[in-house]
Amino acid sequence: MGSAECEAKTGSIDSSKQWCCRRGIAVMTESKRVSSSTPRAGVAGLTALALSMASTGAMAEPPSITLGQIAPFTGSGAEFGEYYRDGAQLGIQHINAATEEVLGGAIIGNHVSEDSASLPSPAIEAARGLVEVHGVPAIIGGWSSGVTVAVATSVTIPSEVLQVSNGSTSPLISVLPEDRDADLLFRTTASDALQGVVAAQLAAGEIIDDYQFDTVATIFINNPYGQGLSNAFARSFQLRGGVVHAQVPHPEEVQPTYTSQLASALQDDPDMLFAASYPAHTATFLSEARDIFDQETWQFVDGNRADEVVEALGADAVEGVIGTAPGQDPDLEGFQNFSEQFREEFGHDRIPPFTESAYDAAIAIGLAAVKAYADGYDNADDITGPVLRDRLRDVSNPPGLTVTAGDYDSIIAGIEAIMDGEEVQYSGAAGPVDFDDNGDVLTPIAIWQYTDGASETIQIRSPEEIPDE
Repeated sequence: MGSAECEAKTGSIDSSKQWCCRRGIAVMTESKRVSSSTPRAGVAGLTALALSMASTGAMAEPPSITLGQIAPFTGSGAEFGEYYRDGAQLGIQHINAATEEVLGGAIIGNHVSEDSASLPSPAIEAARGLVEVHGVPAIIGGWSSGVTVAVATSVTIPSEVLQVSNGSTSPLISVLPEDRDADLLFRTTASDALQGVVAAQLAAGEIIDDYQFDTVATIFINNPYGQGLSNAFARSFQLRGGVVHAQVPHPEEVQPTYTSQLASALQDDPDMLFAASYPAHTATFLSEARDIFDQETWQFVDGNRADEVVEALGADAVEGVIGTAPGQDPDLEGFQNFSEQFREEFGHDRIPPFTESAYDAAIAIGLAAVKAYADGYDNADDITGPVLRDRLRDVSNPPGLTVTAGDYDSIIAGIEAIMDGEEVQYSGAAGPVDFDDNGDVLTPIAIWQYTDGASETIQIRSPEEIPDE
């Protein structure tokens, strides 16, 4: 891109082009699925500019940390892994472009993403590699609550590494005993204490006209995510006068058949089957529910909002099926910024739930690293998990100057404010990143529907609209 073109683009309303035109720096990315992945738009020019500036000694560079990530590149959540990696990558590109402008270098030098295989044991080994081999002070992930809890208890908390989950929604994470004193487990998406209530309101007929059930059963993945969401939904549905015939768990590893679990769930002929599970499981057990048990009335959650489910069941089978999922308010400025730039940068045609919260996790960690630098930590090895933890709320929570997701000038202003000792608060792509004492945030809950083989959001419930139970 020529200088005249860049100058013209920088002043335009196309914010995704602004990022390419402004000063920035490429970040090395490693991934088990893609061994070397770098930013795709303007990388050569940005890298050359950064190297040129470094050679002139124009600015002293800040410390540059390595950021780890665990994501489901294989297993039951395999179709989501690349989105979460790219969501975090976009956040790293943005924070690095801004720190290059203000501080003269990238605050995040390496981004290493590893495969969780959507299961706890492989995720634990992946996290150990990130900590022991790459020396990361922080990890983004995981998507599965079972993975997040296992990694936290086995690796990150004992190693004093910060973990910020982009997709784990289990209520257990809020009160995990091992984290009570450590305070090293955060998340940038809301607890299913919220989603369970909205799902129950939906099923009980409080949200959509002519959509109501008197009796339900749940089938759920037997991990903290499935247990927590099934329990939250069942409790809230019963408080609204509904009857829950059964809550039936299924194994975390994908099974060839779920007929025994379905027989238990459907024995009393519930009006609706609530499916709190992941794509590969859902694809199999709902096919069996339809073909063997003649049961075709379902309600979905975020874990079922997947192409794999549509492909397995057929677009006609899921037509009109409604579900819930955290986040993705299309009217939110941060989400609008993120959505435009994410699609253009990586060429994706959709944004699965929790992609935007992976971006938020990367930005929040990056801002915490800037705060550490402002506080005198000028060696990357000294920016540890506890150092980042102690600054994460400082740069995310009110009060302070608002730093808006995807807004170049806003992120620049935020970094300048941090370096000047001023307070900032991060307003993310998924909503305000206002961490409470448990490391939780409140984000909107979307109600979505399958139409013509694709999912579309049909309503947004803000945290203020959601009752406690």
